Amino acid sequence: MKINNVLISTVLIITPLAVIAQQQMVDPIRTPSVQAGNDPNREAFVLSNCSNPAEPVGGSGGIRVIPGAGQPVIFENAPVEVIPGIIAAGQRWRRIWEGSGNNTDSPIATDKGILMAMNDLNQIIEIGLDGSVEVIATDTYTSGAMALTPDGTLYVGERALNRGIWQVEPRRLFTNTMNGEPLECLGPGVLNDLVADQKGGMYMTMGGVYYANAAGVVSGRYGQVRGNGIAVSPDGNTLYVTGRLPGATPPANLALPAGAPEPTGGIVAFDIQPDGSLTNERQFAWAGRDGMQVDTEGRIFTPDNGAWVIDPDNGEFLGYFPAPPGTHGLHFGGADKRSLFSITLGVQTAVYAIDMQAQGFQVGEWRK
Repeated sequence: MKINNVLISTVLIITPLAVIAQQQMVDPIRTPSVQAGNDPNREAFVLSNCSNPAEPVGGSGGIRVIPGAGQPVIFENAPVEVIPGIIAAGQRWRRIWEGSGNNTDSPIATDKGILMAMNDLNQIIEIGLDGSVEVIATDTYTSGAMALTPDGTLYVGERALNRGIWQVEPRRLFTNTMNGEPLECLGPGVLNDLVADQKGGMYMTMGGVYYANAAGVVSGRYGQVRGNGIAVSPDGNTLYVTGRLPGATPPANLALPAGAPEPTGGIVAFDIQPDGSLTNERQFAWAGRDGMQVDTEGRIFTPDNGAWVIDPDNGEFLGYFPAPPGTHGLHFGGADKRSLFSITLGVQTAVYAIDMQAQGFQVGEWRK
């Protein structure tokens, strides 16, 4: 069997960028490319604006530390085994882009590929399946995650000091407060991942799980899980968050797909109430780390030293196939949402794609 070896290195691939579409006005309070938790002005901001900070000022900003970053890694890009109805036998990953601008989460599917909010570049870019790149918005103040509501409106989570969620076009603030105080008062946890629901609101992980309704009113924290990746089931009834609840351990007889490694993460589930609030927090699955997405059948696709497919009915494993090393997000995109994208993180960010039979689910369609 012939195997395509892919050398994952830290070489920067320079890709021409199209004309910038949207700019944001300069905000003297916020420092571009710096997450709020690492901003030297954060302590003074919290002391001035928060009546009762949830955590001591000056905590972690959520910067990822990548073991061995900068060292080349060989990815044995072998053809995958069939998972019926999900992926055909023989498919391989292909690298379509690599560049600077790390810490990107919650990409959005487009007819060309995906949108990515680039944390360090303060930009939103569209990466096509053909490797083309277009800058959609700039000056987004450490943007790192996005959500697309059912009407096709694009929102970006900005991680700079005085973090908040902004509508991209026309540019306007959606929310940056809870109970009359800045989101900074909730603690130093980074505004991590976003996902929109069918009511025009969106869930976010930010050192915990929170909900912003369609009017921008923020509620939470829900449950105990700190969370990272986040997804809503197609029927709108269940929220999935990556993580393990305190004290939760996998059963001794946990059944793994053939060839799968021992997973180290997990997924916590909540029941979504009519007003968007969350109840019935429970450990749902035993694999899951960072960015994840569901398909139209409700199946969950999540990274955890590879790509895992999880049954929405019971949290059991439907399958596993290898993913590029460093994968921190699995997201569908392309015209029919039958391309699965792997977002990898090292010194640079790289994007890979693989053809799927499964079709990704997204509540809205993005149009320029």
